[in-house]
Amino acid sequence: MAPRRPYWRGYLKLSLVTCPVAMVPATSASAKVRFHTLNKDTGNRVVSQYIDSVTGKSVKDEDEAKGYERGENDYVILTDEDLEAVELETVRTIDIEKFVRRDRIEWIYLDTPYYLTANEKIGDEAFSVIREAMKAQDVVGVSRLVLGRRERAVILEPRGQGIVVWTLRFGDEVRPETEYFADIDKKSDTNGVAALERVIKKRMKDWSPEMVSDPIQESLLKLIASKKKSKKPARKTASKSAKGKEEKPSNVVNIMDALKKSVAKELQSRRAG
Repeated sequence: MAPRRPYWRGYLKLSLVTCPVAMVPATSASAKVRFHTLNKDTGNRVVSQYIDSVTGKSVKDEDEAKGYERGENDYVILTDEDLEAVELETVRTIDIEKFVRRDRIEWIYLDTPYYLTANEKIGDEAFSVIREAMKAQDVVGVSRLVLGRRERAVILEPRGQGIVVWTLRFGDEVRPETEYFADIDKKSDTNGVAALERVIKKRMKDWSPEMVSDPIQESLLKLIASKKKSKKPARKTASKSAKGKEEKPSNVVNIMDALKKSVAKELQSRRAG
C-alpha cells in the first residue's frame, strides 16, 4: 500500500519547465519486528526523557533548543525560527542544473532512494516532459535538496512513469578503495578461476526479491506467534510466597534467548544439509 502522506513536497524545475512534485521513501523498515524496552521485573515499558545536566530536572519538549558549542560548557542557542531564517532555496525546489551518464556514478556514492511523482494533475505534462527528455538522452539529473535541514546532493533517474531520487554521499564520506585493496595479491591460479567459472554458470539465476528475504525476520514472526499461543494470561491478584512477600506475575517473554536457540538450530540443520 502506497504511503498516504508524502515525505516531501515541492517543485521540480528544469530550465523554464516547472511542476509540483511529491516524494516518498522507496524503501521501508516498518514491517520489521521492533522491540520495546521493558523493566524485566515488572514487565512495564521504560520511557526516556531529556534531563538537564546541571539541575537534574526533566526538560519539556517546548523548552528544547539546538546548541552549537563554542567553548567548554558554552553554547550558542539556535531556535526553530533562527534555523528557518537560513533555509536555502533547495528546501522546496529541485532545480536540475547538470546531467551525467548513469553508469558514470559509482554505486558507493548512492545513499537513500525516493520515488518522485507529479503532485497535481496540472503538473503531469511538465513532469513527463522532463522524465522523457532524460530517458531519450540516457542521463540522470544532478541537483541539491534540503532534507531534515541538511542540504544533500541528489541525482534524478527516470524509471517507468516516475523518477527515482537518490541522495548521494559527499566525497569526504567515501573512503578510497585503493587504501584497502592495494596490498591484495594480484596473481590468481588460472585453473582455479576456470573451475569456479563453471560453478558460477551452474548457479546463475534470474533476479528475484526472494533472494534477499530475511530469515531472521521470518524466525522472529514464527517465534512470537508461538509465544502468543503458549503464553498464559496473567492473574489479577498477585500470589504470596511462604515469607508473605508478594510475587508479581511477569508478562515478559525473553524473545532474544529463544531467538538465539532458533537461529542456532537453523544453522545446524543447514550444515547437516
